Amino acid sequence: MDLALLRTFVTVHRAGSFTRAAALLGLSQPAVTSQIRTLERQLGRPLFLRRPRGVTPTTMGDELAHKAAPHLDALVEIAETGLDDDSSLRTLHLAGPPEFTAERALPALTELCGDDGQGLTLRASFGTAEEVLEGLAAGHHDLAISTARPRGALLTATPLCDEEHVLVAAPHWADRIDAGRLRRDGAAALEDLPVVEVHESLPLVSRYWAAVFDSRPAASGTVVVPDLRAVLACAIAGAGLAVLPRYLCAAALERGEVVAPHEPAVPPLRTYVLVVRAGTLAMPHVARAHDRLLGAATEWC
Repeated sequence: MDLALLRTFVTVHRAGSFTRAAALLGLSQPAVTSQIRTLERQLGRPLFLRRPRGVTPTTMGDELAHKAAPHLDALVEIAETGLDDDSSLRTLHLAGPPEFTAERALPALTELCGDDGQGLTLRASFGTAEEVLEGLAAGHHDLAISTARPRGALLTATPLCDEEHVLVAAPHWADRIDAGRLRRDGAAALEDLPVVEVHESLPLVSRYWAAVFDSRPAASGTVVVPDLRAVLACAIAGAGLAVLPRYLCAAALERGEVVAPHEPAVPPLRTYVLVVRAGTLAMPHVARAHDRLLGAATEWC
């Protein structure tokens, strides 16, 4: 079987589209289509189902990708580094949510860099869970941190840690909240208060309201900014209520810059997972980073 055909096949499988695969491979779309058809003729089975927007692998396609992708990745690793190169000098391409990656993951990985480490170099990019998983599947990243578990056999996820969410506000807003009414009426006691969030859909506030109050927030976002660190800064400045990861607001809580007006017996949690392409943990630089993050996570919980 022609390795070039397999490489094209794996790229299409990861990209989910002939067009995106062609761009990744530097080929024309007709050339990619022709190679896939050639491979399908050789195997005597269809590998993809054509859809209006991209392609979906058949069962045979998923099985072939699961078997072939790790070996192709290993061959690419050899081709890029050479047999005599020190694999510890490899660059790790990490992707994840901006705040967690910046505050947790990157500091934990720095001990693998530099003179006192093992020579690892890091390149990081930020994105949503969907974006980082798509980039990982397409081969743009080596390791991804996500709050969504991938589907299928091509990507493998390992639980990393749980993130506790806390309702916070500047002291003067917290003083306006009637604790008795909050216990009695739940979210109704918070309806008139402004909210700071990362998106117009209020994802963190909505999740907190659903888990703690069994309701939906009535307010819209007074301040919407796509970075939790900016949300915290706005909450400290008095812009309104916010729901934040405890690790991110713990210092501000300790200093009294914000307070937690409500502490539920069972706080809402969000789970992070480490995701790799199947077979890539055989690569030393990916395995070291993966193990280091899992070890560091035991201190975060």
